[in-house]
Amino acid sequence: MSIKKFIKEKILITVLLLFAIASIEIFLIPYPYGNFIKIYIPGIILSVYIIGNIIEYFIKKSFYKKLINDLNELDQKYLITEIIQKPDFFEGELLIDILQDINKSMYENVNKYKYMGEEYKDYIELWIHEIKIPIASGKMIIENNKNEITKSIEEELDKVENYIEQALFYARSNTVEKDYYIKTAILKEIVNESIKKNKKQLMNEKISLDLHDLDIEVKTDNKWIVFILNQIVQNSIKYRKQDSTLEIEIYAQQGKNNNILYIKDNGIGIKKGEITRVFEKGFTGTNGRLSNKKSTGIGLYLCKKLCEKIGIAIELNSVQNEGTEIRIVFPNDSHIDMN
Repeated sequence: MSIKKFIKEKILITVLLLFAIASIEIFLIPYPYGNFIKIYIPGIILSVYIIGNIIEYFIKKSFYKKLINDLNELDQKYLITEIIQKPDFFEGELLIDILQDINKSMYENVNKYKYMGEEYKDYIELWIHEIKIPIASGKMIIENNKNEITKSIEEELDKVENYIEQALFYARSNTVEKDYYIKTAILKEIVNESIKKNKKQLMNEKISLDLHDLDIEVKTDNKWIVFILNQIVQNSIKYRKQDSTLEIEIYAQQGKNNNILYIKDNGIGIKKGEITRVFEKGFTGTNGRLSNKKSTGIGLYLCKKLCEKIGIAIELNSVQNEGTEIRIVFPNDSHIDMN
């Protein structure tokens, strides 16, 4: 609190007080009072006024200084009303009451939109589960009527199913903590489950797989990590070179503090200037803008978000026209272990 601003606020009252003292002095002129009385009366009035202002200044300064310090130390500024104590002066009490009313209104508004968001999320999840039924029925019909046309239709249905799964996990990405279960798992089993999900496409595209050194235990949620691997494998397939066989190598290395799962491919790679942006929401880059790729820029963004939620790290390195390497880092000491 600036003393200059405090004094500036008191100018009007000070002027009025001086006017009142001058009026008293003028009033006392006709009376035979000594000079001591004429000096004592305005002197005591001014002294009390100045001392009162000094006390008021330091009380207010102490309160506002503590308020600002507490606010600066908080990551979530809106919690200031929960820790600040009511001061002993009217303006401070009024300020705290106003802040608490604003905070209450904000909570009510946030809860309203939170409820609306939950309703929408529930609808999306319900719709996704419902849409899976006609897709499954379509695949059964195709299974009984196999030909080149139905084979192409089945490939498109697989793509639709992948996008639906992506939408489901996206809808749940903000509430992962309600849906994950961390336990010890073998990387080999997780990778095999992901490969199994993509088996048909991997075979159709005649993709070369090299899986090794995967007999390593990690602490993670199988469902979420399989989804993350699916997104990575599908990206490798999508961004393969058209004139050569796609090779995907998946292996793991065990370390003292963490275990790292590597997914490497010899695809078209990523431009050097775009590598740092691949995890941004909606970023498609040069590769994603190719007419035959039709990228949404959601896959890797979702991978990054989910990894952060379940306590693991994801890193990417790539060389254009040579390939891409993705590392998923599982810490040995998981702070979210639920076993």
